[in-house]
Amino acid sequence: MLMQPSRHTKKLPVLIVLHQERSSPGRVGQMLIDKGFPLDIRRPVLGDPLPSTLVGHAGAVIFGGPMSANDPEPYIKTEIDWIGVPLKENKPYLGICLGAQMMVRHLGGTVAPDKEGLTEIGWYPLRATEHGRLLMHWPKMVYHFHREGFELPHGAQLLAQGDAYPNQAIRYGDNAWGLQFHAELTRAMMQRWVVHGEHRFIMPNAQKGREHLEGRMIFDAPLKEWLWNFLGTVFEGKLADKGAAAADARHQPASRGG
Repeated sequence: MLMQPSRHTKKLPVLIVLHQERSSPGRVGQMLIDKGFPLDIRRPVLGDPLPSTLVGHAGAVIFGGPMSANDPEPYIKTEIDWIGVPLKENKPYLGICLGAQMMVRHLGGTVAPDKEGLTEIGWYPLRATEHGRLLMHWPKMVYHFHREGFELPHGAQLLAQGDAYPNQAIRYGDNAWGLQFHAELTRAMMQRWVVHGEHRFIMPNAQKGREHLEGRMIFDAPLKEWLWNFLGTVFEGKLADKGAAAADARHQPASRGG
């Protein structure tokens, strides 16, 4: 399915990979359209094919889903293997939650739950590493909905860290990015997740539904602003103000392991 910006554009479409029939690219999709990119939406889980090349695309985003990057279903392996296309062609790639874990699997890394069984479901602190701070400003709190994390694969840079799951944002080469957290949720999406995911709120370290919605009122505005700038970096090559980012780095304590 191809979604076009309302104004005329000559930009190539961004490939959007979703994992459920009613899944939405949310703010990522809205912001890419606002930046002039058409969206080519595909759902391999429902039988949609993935292109053999991204010559006709500006890049790709693989989103999250309730499945695991370790699941044996054929479409999971197909997506993991397919990530070699943007890596080989040096096209922008963004993996969000499951999409990041798939990229790590493609690069030979491990995806696994926390050894103590901790989850991240709700709002949790984010700390930029030195590499991350020199690239851009980062939000202090981000939204999560996962019970598995990924190790840092060989050759990747760690850009941001968390507590229960230390690896939160990574970059591989110049073009591939992975985020463990979710910045793409609209208000309607979060409300659906809170309703349909309520059974997960009893898991270790998970927050109750009201904390998800209350946290949104406090933390969502800077997360939304960050996402707009981040997508500009990934898909338009627009780096943040390096002077401001460097100054921010000088005034923040060093992250553990960063």
